[in-house]
Amino acid sequence: MNLNRRHFLGASALAVPTLAGGSAVAGAQPGQPEAATHPGRVLTGAEQLAAQGWRAFKGRKLGVLSNPTGVLLDGDHIVDSMVAAGVRPVAAFGPEHGFRGSAQAGGSEGDYTDPRTGVPVYDAYGVDATKLASLFTKAGVDTVVFDIADVGARFYTYIWSLYTAMAAAAKVGAALVVLDRPNPLGGRAAGPVLDPKFASGIGRQPIAQQHGMTVGELARFFAGEFLAAEKPQLDVVQVRGWPRDTLFDRTGLNWVLPSPNMPTPDTALVYPGTGMFEGTVFSEGRGTTRPFEIIGAPGLDWRWREKLEAERLPGAKFRETYFVPTFSKFVNQTCGGVQVSVDDPRAFDAIRTAVAMLVTAKALHPDVFAWRPDNYIDKLSGSDRLRTMVDAGAGVDEVTGAWRAELAEFDRKRRRYLLYR
Repeated sequence: MNLNRRHFLGASALAVPTLAGGSAVAGAQPGQPEAATHPGRVLTGAEQLAAQGWRAFKGRKLGVLSNPTGVLLDGDHIVDSMVAAGVRPVAAFGPEHGFRGSAQAGGSEGDYTDPRTGVPVYDAYGVDATKLASLFTKAGVDTVVFDIADVGARFYTYIWSLYTAMAAAAKVGAALVVLDRPNPLGGRAAGPVLDPKFASGIGRQPIAQQHGMTVGELARFFAGEFLAAEKPQLDVVQVRGWPRDTLFDRTGLNWVLPSPNMPTPDTALVYPGTGMFEGTVFSEGRGTTRPFEIIGAPGLDWRWREKLEAERLPGAKFRETYFVPTFSKFVNQTCGGVQVSVDDPRAFDAIRTAVAMLVTAKALHPDVFAWRPDNYIDKLSGSDRLRTMVDAGAGVDEVTGAWRAELAEFDRKRRRYLLYR
């Protein structure tokens, strides 16, 4: 990483140790007021710079990659706040679901002029680094600001929008600043590591399925492990007051839907596991009020819940449920299944729980359970190993034990990039 900090954010009194040639910035800058304190709340990177009137960005040609989660405690979006403070971005860029968040899964809002601020908005969803670099050049961007709340799963697309933006910014010589936010799942990594042969838009590089990092830490990891040759100019404005084992409900922050089917922090807790049901013919609960918590299909009955409760999965509870999706799979059809809930977040393992759900569903309902014909499960889980092991009749311990060594290696590798204890 290569950034002249005097040229951009300047030396920080609260800076953490940096990587060789790189930087990570936290908190208020010398000679500027501290951000207001909020008892019981963490302070995001955005909150701290907003409290300083966004002075760190004055004179910069900002491009802001964000969505509705780029929000302050008072409810203002950071772009609205910047414009009100007289620091006007030259452009905004929308990820999946769009800059203002109106699009459903797999969709975006296209290019338009934001009616509130008059800032041009470019569609950045699904573009590669070359295309995004051309958009940065078209907008005249010299600094890219990333502020999007992640949910901690490899197959959630926002972290790959960050990765693409880092590569694109490096191509045009722009700095990239991450305004960091807490990982709602805390800091524990879990699950299989992506096999590069299965790279896709929901997993471009080998990280764990539940990566256990903030977007700022991920940016450092990306820069050090995958983009070293590009030499991205990276800075991270750290969260203050967030121990890395803190789950979202203890941060004091307001939950803003990161995407239309991520309605609550409870959804985020189960998503790194139950998100794999998108790779099956089962409904993952889209078209209900509790997506990724409600899982099922026509023809399922109470036996699945009974079998799952007998598994005594740590931290997990299951309720027999029946539902009729209003969109996505099985529209207007009655489905049976389970609702997953978490009664002990510290003990809960979303991925192990979901593996148990897959194994028991196949055993109990072989006439109903199936993978999607396109083997999308392989992209979600990062290889064909999960699918082939479940098909071969492997048990939960055997499946989850298969990635123990690669997870330990990932956990070791990521340590030098972590910013929070």
